[in-house]
Amino acid sequence: MMRPLSFRTLALIGCLAFGPLAFAQQPPAQQPATADQPIQQQMSAEEFEAAGLDKLSAEELANLNRWLGRKIETETALAAAAAKKKVEDDNRGFLSFGSEEPVVGTVTSEFRGFGKGRRYTLDNGQVWEQIDNASLVGARNPNPKATIRPSLVGNTWYMSVEGYNTRAKVKRVE
Repeated sequence: MMRPLSFRTLALIGCLAFGPLAFAQQPPAQQPATADQPIQQQMSAEEFEAAGLDKLSAEELANLNRWLGRKIETETALAAAAAKKKVEDDNRGFLSFGSEEPVVGTVTSEFRGFGKGRRYTLDNGQVWEQIDNASLVGARNPNPKATIRPSLVGNTWYMSVEGYNTRAKVKRVE
């Protein structure tokens, strides 16, 4: 079942729809559309007329250009922030981004305790390998919640599993 698109998503689609069409129509010497470039310069004369924009007064056209400029700037900033967060989230454990937020997930298989060299796959797709000698024997817990926290200094991570007091030093391998 598809979710309905949010206003922000629809606005982004609408704003971005003008850019690729205008870019495809531009001669090679012109630059791609920007937020401060009027819509009449982003579209061919035929596209501008076909959209009915030639019927707008100068004031209405100026208002539309201001609105589109704000929308493009806002959506670009939101998209950049989302992309940055995705890169940070996807690379947590490989690189340190200064975030002190733990990685929280569910172990996708039965947890059978800690042991050096064991790998733990989380439901977010991350795979972590234990690199210290911490041990926890006799544990059997199907799909427990795990929390992996960064150390205060460096790029060291520690995994703890809900219901157990032992934690293990881990590194992300996938």
